[in-house]
Amino acid sequence: MALGSLGDNLPFMELGAALARRGHQVRLYGNGYFRRHAEERGLHFIVTSEAAEYEAFLNSPAATDPRAGMRRVAASVMARVEASYHVMAQDVLPGETIAIASTFAFAPRLLGETHAIPVAVIHLSPSVLRSEFCAPRFSPLGHMTALPRFVKRFIWRTMDSKFMDPLYTVPFNQIRRRLGLLPVSRMFHQWLHQADVALCMAPEWFSARQPDWPAQLEMTGFPLAEHGESEPLPAELTNFINAGAAPVVITAGTANAVSHAFFSAALAACRLLGMRAIVVTADRKQLPPDLPEGVIHAAYAPFATLLPRALAFIHHGGIGSVSQALRAGVPQLIQPMAFDQFDNASHVAQLGVGSEILPRHFAPERVARTLETLLADASVAASCKRCKDALHGADGIMRACDLLLQLPLA
Repeated sequence: MALGSLGDNLPFMELGAALARRGHQVRLYGNGYFRRHAEERGLHFIVTSEAAEYEAFLNSPAATDPRAGMRRVAASVMARVEASYHVMAQDVLPGETIAIASTFAFAPRLLGETHAIPVAVIHLSPSVLRSEFCAPRFSPLGHMTALPRFVKRFIWRTMDSKFMDPLYTVPFNQIRRRLGLLPVSRMFHQWLHQADVALCMAPEWFSARQPDWPAQLEMTGFPLAEHGESEPLPAELTNFINAGAAPVVITAGTANAVSHAFFSAALAACRLLGMRAIVVTADRKQLPPDLPEGVIHAAYAPFATLLPRALAFIHHGGIGSVSQALRAGVPQLIQPMAFDQFDNASHVAQLGVGSEILPRHFAPERVARTLETLLADASVAASCKRCKDALHGADGIMRACDLLLQLPLA
């Protein structure tokens, strides 16, 4: 089961397809919006929530607001846990089943307890791994490196008691009680990683392992096996790229449809610099009715083949977009909006492959200056090449498959 945006679901679809190629029967559970994408990969897909729910979130201002977004996500997630559990329970084959859960997929964890089957938890981003050393970053605030560890412990405990527990732990324990299970405490502290195997799909050089991370956690590397990885670009995009200088690629990801201001500022910055641009978004309504000369829109483009031909990449900081840009060796300019994006942007800056501009400062002139500086800096180009070389031949999907299939079934 995978929950989240299309970008959050795609790695689990690729993982399922890889397991199927190894001869295993795979069933993927999730929102109906993703059925087509799963079935294109030959997966058996079971709908546990309606596509309209996901579409409503995409068009909500909460999608780009850290606090409001988390409340909206929590309400949606917890409303579906119990029903999803009962749907999945019907498919358990004793002694032959492994349950695989994304970060916010709690039903598979319940199955592990009630049906005594092995459970794997897979995090796509290291941002969910709390630490009293270098803490993950969830807002414009930093990683709290200057604070004493006891202060960070207090912050995590206060965050749980005031925010996360009322949203998640309290309703989850009500579900557990109905299933005859004992309550858990502070779901987003240590419980979130408790499983027979816990994986984080990022390389350790992207986010250094902290001393207090879960001891059983395995870092697999990025899930870069994008569907259609060798798929050529659409002819329209190929012709556009071939007709002039390398373009800037711009996207706000798949988790919202309310990034009008982001696209407007990014396009204005490209116009100031005289740069061509490719805007990738499934929702054309976020863009001006008439695009400037030298700009083309694509509802979809495979980043694995597009980004290596880009001059730079302006995006929201989702972990999928970050990892594809690192593999392509292209400089990144990130405007983080919510969720893991602030933390990912920090890692990009620390690696020396990009810069961050917060939403309140994301104005055309600032974007243009920052982009121009990135492209003129030889150290950025060198860092991009170093990351690209580090990811050559890397295959986090295959590593994850190997670890999952080591789980004993009895």
